[in-house]
Amino acid sequence: MELLKFNNTFAKLGEKFFTKVSPKGLSDPCLVDINMAALNMLGISSEKIDTKAEIPLWLMSLCSGNELPKGCDPLAMVYSGHQFGGYSPELGDGRGMLIGEAEGPLGKWDIHLKGAGKTPYSRFGDGRSVLRSTIREYLCSEAMHALGINTTRALSIFSNDEPVHRERIERAALLVRLARSHIRFGSFEYFHHTHQYKSVKKLADYIIIQHFPIFKEKDDRYLQMFRGIVHKTAEMIAKWQSVGFSHGVMNTDNMSILGETLDYGPFGFMDSYNPNFICNHSDSYGRYSFKNQPSIGLWNCNALATALTSLLDSGQLKLVLDEYQPVFLNTLLKLYRQKLGLEDTAENDQNLIDELLRILEVNKIDYTIFFRRLCFFKSKGNHKHLKELFINQNALDGWIKKYQDRLLAEPKNEEERKNKMIQHNPKYILRNYMAEIAIQKAEDDRDYTEISRILKLLQSPHEENPECEEYAKHPPEWSKKITVSCSS
Repeated sequence: MELLKFNNTFAKLGEKFFTKVSPKGLSDPCLVDINMAALNMLGISSEKIDTKAEIPLWLMSLCSGNELPKGCDPLAMVYSGHQFGGYSPELGDGRGMLIGEAEGPLGKWDIHLKGAGKTPYSRFGDGRSVLRSTIREYLCSEAMHALGINTTRALSIFSNDEPVHRERIERAALLVRLARSHIRFGSFEYFHHTHQYKSVKKLADYIIIQHFPIFKEKDDRYLQMFRGIVHKTAEMIAKWQSVGFSHGVMNTDNMSILGETLDYGPFGFMDSYNPNFICNHSDSYGRYSFKNQPSIGLWNCNALATALTSLLDSGQLKLVLDEYQPVFLNTLLKLYRQKLGLEDTAENDQNLIDELLRILEVNKIDYTIFFRRLCFFKSKGNHKHLKELFINQNALDGWIKKYQDRLLAEPKNEEERKNKMIQHNPKYILRNYMAEIAIQKAEDDRDYTEISRILKLLQSPHEENPECEEYAKHPPEWSKKITVSCSS
């Protein structure tokens, strides 16, 4: 098995952009899980790895932070950001390190160690991750990818017996994260608000060369870069809304310039449809509630626009910002049409969608279960499979009649429509209680099999999986007591 070839182009920007660091690996590391799909993505064949014991030593050393391959150049990136609306002037990688970039069959990937020890940006922290939070990110980033949402990926989790003090004493863990880029909105904010305008330009030039090369010879390349960021952000958040995902901490330092879902902390998928859903126990005022995510996305793009005023005039920036809402709304409407099995467009489609969501909200209907059952809708059926979700079984009657009428205009037959809808309505999502079960087994019994089981399930969320059927049912009553916060 060949060693990955590493480089670190970000390190060539100069030390205004980062601080050189060395990871503090885990002593006596234990492999919790490794993601075979991510291995293949990097061009490392997983065919011969039937058990964790067969993982090569060099890969074990890399993923536990103990020995980095040639070409790695570990660093902690500096950035700032707006956190819950207030500006924090210097944040940076407090428990993460960009060790380099590796080329795979699907392109170049940042390799990032999360939980590899203190950096100059750790403030009073220890630079460690805990097993609980790494399991959540490991599972959710793969779940999001399988749902077609741009996201960072996770390669592996290692842990050991090192005590880490949070609200309680927990075990240390290290996550290897993969991303197209770890540059954030806050990266630009840091240089703008410290009046380092040459560094703003240098960072923009780097991003264009690395990620928007089609624009590098254009006179309006900075405008096109900003347009690309705004559009990708709007599309990403539309996809979040379509699957009922809430990020929980949409600070500008958690916003990727490539529209990738970044920094999984107190995330949550909705159970019952509730626009006011708040997944983050720390979010007392609901700034990052589910319904606010689209407007916060635009707010964050405005913060980025301010940070680019040394490159672009305010009129140009405003024109691009005005494109955010149409991109978001058009993307979300397209996604809901797919969820409803509507191939053609009709003038009243938005009204049909809005009415359905109001019904789900008023009747507290599970969002994922309802749309999955809708895949099996038959125009002339009795719709019992939908109605039994409601206490008032007549609540959906009026909408069903409108939906039946709308389907008359569709070209596909019911079987074709069902098959297409299944691919847009997952049967399985990462509900918090599923992650909690995996976490408890890992923490209490050092049993990591549920992590592997759930990972495999979430990598095919639209497929039937009789062995995991319990995870497609309504969540248990005890799951309502689960809380997640910024420390999660």
